[in-house]
Amino acid sequence: MEMMNTVSRRLRALVFCVLGLTPIAVGQVISPDSAMAPMIRSAASDEQTVSSYFDLRWSSDRLDAQEQLAREAMGRWQEIDWGALDVTGRIDAVLLRHHLEGALHDVDQSRARRAEMLPLMPMLPLIERLERSRANMLPMDLEALAKEIGQMPAEIGALRKRLVKSGGDLNDDSLEVSPTLALRTAGAVGDTLRIFERWNSHYAVYMPEFSWWMDSPFREASRAMREYGQFLRRDLAGQTGDDDDPLVGDPEGRDRLMEALNREMIAYSPEALIEIGERELAWCQEELRKAAREMGLGDDTAAAIERVKERHVPPGEQAVLVTKQAEDAIELMRDRGWVTVPPLCAELWRTTMISTRDQRIWPFAAYNNNAVMVGYATDEMDTEAKMMSMRGNNEHFTRIVVPHELIPGHHLQGFMADRIRTYRQIFSTPFFGEGWALYWEMLLWDEGYARSPEDRVGMLFWRSHRAARIIVSLKFHLGEMPPEEMIEFLIDEVGHERDSATSEVRRYINGMYSPLYQVAYMIGGLQLRALRGETVDSGRMTLLAYHDALLQQNSIPVEMIRAQLLGISVEPDWQAQWRFAD
Repeated sequence: MEMMNTVSRRLRALVFCVLGLTPIAVGQVISPDSAMAPMIRSAASDEQTVSSYFDLRWSSDRLDAQEQLAREAMGRWQEIDWGALDVTGRIDAVLLRHHLEGALHDVDQSRARRAEMLPLMPMLPLIERLERSRANMLPMDLEALAKEIGQMPAEIGALRKRLVKSGGDLNDDSLEVSPTLALRTAGAVGDTLRIFERWNSHYAVYMPEFSWWMDSPFREASRAMREYGQFLRRDLAGQTGDDDDPLVGDPEGRDRLMEALNREMIAYSPEALIEIGERELAWCQEELRKAAREMGLGDDTAAAIERVKERHVPPGEQAVLVTKQAEDAIELMRDRGWVTVPPLCAELWRTTMISTRDQRIWPFAAYNNNAVMVGYATDEMDTEAKMMSMRGNNEHFTRIVVPHELIPGHHLQGFMADRIRTYRQIFSTPFFGEGWALYWEMLLWDEGYARSPEDRVGMLFWRSHRAARIIVSLKFHLGEMPPEEMIEFLIDEVGHERDSATSEVRRYINGMYSPLYQVAYMIGGLQLRALRGETVDSGRMTLLAYHDALLQQNSIPVEMIRAQLLGISVEPDWQAQWRFAD
């Protein structure tokens, strides 16, 4: 027995060495930081310092500082002694290079967007100057500033008269403004007003002469800015905060998508990813037909989805259902031994309900700060909206959403990411963040998580949804599919309620997420499934060891996780090359 234990310990130590892990207790491991960790932590802290100091988002000072910081960091990167780095260190070095190159791309894009907005923001250069003066405590000519600020309402008023919504009547002096540009500029005006108000508050509390000169000019200028932002948002972008607001988004274009794919280390073009989405959607539709036949509905998948939607709990009982489903999923992980779940992670979470307003963006569920957030009908909704919400959050749809958001999904993932290789959080990617949760949906399907054909319909609804996301989001950013067509696609091809489909599309296009975020669910899941084939199915690792090893890497591109698990020594000029879906 002692000899067997010795062999087992040696074998475990060998596995830890290959994976870059260090044993900390029996049955537990923790990934050590690489030699690159100090440089990466310093880069992350420097970026945070610059962003918090230059906090006027569209200021030229901020963009100049961000560019200078990235170029200086790239200079230090060039001095790395590559030969002294192990596999983990080389991976971190490649990740840092990709990050810095991406930061420079982001500055270029922000400068281009600033240039688009500047004709609509005559107040921006002045407020940039005021903020620069305040930051450096430079002397002010209050009388001259009062006159300059006092002219702002008239300048804004004259500009407003010239602005015409796209498609409106133009004259020689008109400026045509698209809803997309109007909405982005409205946000920039709001951010600039915040800085202007802070500038005023800073001096008003301790400089008596300041208020004497500035009270009236500041009051009128800030009022004009606030009304101007509302004008851009309401009159030109059509955004009033109502459910029937027009859908306004900012397509990125193919070049920007290709740059983003390179940063995420995805060796596929947008068009190739769309083909993968179409292939996965076709698989889902065939499996839905099988489930419909078992339900006695022939090949009528729409009828099968409709029947499942009717199986929702009464109002007031959704949180109880979700909590029970979460407890069942945690118990399953314990019984099967598929992944290590620390006791604190398994115990400390809660269920919260999503507000009516937030369901315009998150109509189903989300995860945040130890809580699974659940969408369901509220007393503020009209009858039709209540029914759509309950039908879209029925018990069979929800049953797979809960493990996606909690355990083994995002809650477990975030718990581990907060503790292991935290310096890698600067490289955070949805292809692992969302891919991990989607991968578990695939694994649970393969392992018979569904108890009935109705459960399979619920699982397939979401899997179809992830595949459809690839298609509609990429086609939107390629300029091939407007928001209205995206909504109809989700209704026709997935089975969404119209309100739910509209909420989904609103989130895809409103700039809250990166252009590849919606793609990342299914593609990231496919990456992790393919990597399981190379590690577990090949006999290199057990399933438990594979899942635990994934959680030891923090949220980085899956191609780099693959290099870690397979011991691939990457080179300084490494580019995405893994054809995981071929």
